[in-house]
Amino acid sequence: MKQKYSPDILNCLANLSSDEVFTSPELANRMLDLLPQELFQSPKTRFLDPCSKSGVFLREITKRLLIGLEGQIPDLQERIDHVMTQQVFGIACTDLTAEMSRRTLYCSKQANGEYSVSTTFHDVQGNLLYERCHHTWNAQGRCEYCGASKGEYLRTDSRETYAYPFIHKSIKEIFHKDMQFDVIIGNPPYQMSDGGNGASAKPLYHLFVEKSIKLNPRYLTMIIPARWYAGGKGLDDFRNSMFEDKHMRVLEDYFDSTECFPGVDLSGGVCFFLWDRDNQGKCTVTNHKQKKTTTQTRLLLDEIAKTFIRFNEATGIVQKIVKKGGASFEIKVSSRKPFGMETKTKVSKTKIPGGIFTFAYPDNGYVERNMITKNPQWINEYKVLEAKAYGERGDFPYLVLGKPFISEPYTCCTETYIVIGPWKSKEECESVMSYIKTKFFRFLVLLKKNTQDATSKVYSLVPLQDFSHPWTDEMLYEKYGLTEDEIAFIESMIRPME
Repeated sequence: MKQKYSPDILNCLANLSSDEVFTSPELANRMLDLLPQELFQSPKTRFLDPCSKSGVFLREITKRLLIGLEGQIPDLQERIDHVMTQQVFGIACTDLTAEMSRRTLYCSKQANGEYSVSTTFHDVQGNLLYERCHHTWNAQGRCEYCGASKGEYLRTDSRETYAYPFIHKSIKEIFHKDMQFDVIIGNPPYQMSDGGNGASAKPLYHLFVEKSIKLNPRYLTMIIPARWYAGGKGLDDFRNSMFEDKHMRVLEDYFDSTECFPGVDLSGGVCFFLWDRDNQGKCTVTNHKQKKTTTQTRLLLDEIAKTFIRFNEATGIVQKIVKKGGASFEIKVSSRKPFGMETKTKVSKTKIPGGIFTFAYPDNGYVERNMITKNPQWINEYKVLEAKAYGERGDFPYLVLGKPFISEPYTCCTETYIVIGPWKSKEECESVMSYIKTKFFRFLVLLKKNTQDATSKVYSLVPLQDFSHPWTDEMLYEKYGLTEDEIAFIESMIRPME
């Protein structure tokens, strides 16, 4: 007789958006495997998911507890009731996800419903709570807790406010009593529109991590976008605190987010981590790349490079470069809007008397000289231009950057490009471009470039060179004494730029 396949419904959920991504049972269990498994053999261990969307974490925790406590609480119903009422707790993101989570955990959207697996709850919510929150607006029109824009999120009761309870209320306000949790685990919302231009968005996930750490659990594990490695967008303080925190004991890094969330493309990848309150030390970093893994136990802030090096195989390469000394190429890279003009600056396709030729998107053209409000002294010099944003997806090798080109005297650019230079001659510009085109150069940029943006800080690991002559990869490999394995790793990550 042919056996029927019954899929787990939690593997079949469509994501609400790329900002609120459902976690598969398999991924939830990978995160639970980071925890000491004796936690699931204690009737006193308390777990909290502060951002429950499907209830998958709480369900998988419950399954482990029901097995681990069988010897201590032999009666199954008594065991279920104990676990549900005393050990697993959740705070939902929205009213919809609250009902989904209860259906997953209690087998009923009402904890005290007829079909609930627990027989002891006397209310609908049980220990999986949701109560609609409102933002608290400051004088600048921003929420004091999450930074949401009043213009974007001041809404009527018929629309979702995305004022997530966990970061807008205290635990006492949510559960109506003080509570201490041994384990906090979850997959928080990633970002929200910040009211800026286009698809501008403000990260949220770090607020869930920071609030969780303040609650002082024994263990914290969350899966979040890896964009925080690079800081920016309000993440600089979070980045520094995480890298300096020796309670960070495990970091599982996925450069390609689809290895965790099939079909969900998150620029820069994702990671999940284990924060251990009672044990400090080095962090075990595992890179997951193209179904292969490498693991290294090290400080997140490299002792020699004084920065986070994402790929384990790259630590030795960066250390050799740092030990060699010298200035960083970053000092030759402009800030965004090198001439003060935004990407949307309109240029004239016809020549303007006294105007300056401008490299822009989608078309080049001319602008009046008075539109150039920054670095006017660069206009008459040789420069190299590089696209400020360059995105790639999928498998390595990558290009990392767009193809550089020379901006001759009497030219400028909009925010579409950044300026590298200025330089004394066209020949010097050509030597600079030969360096940018090397795999060595673009590999070091990749280590700092976790999104499509290629601002000046992504060049910080790149050493400045003598540009009286062109450069090749072979010259650079020899200069920095790279081994065959180190060279092979660079070559596997970066493709040629013609």
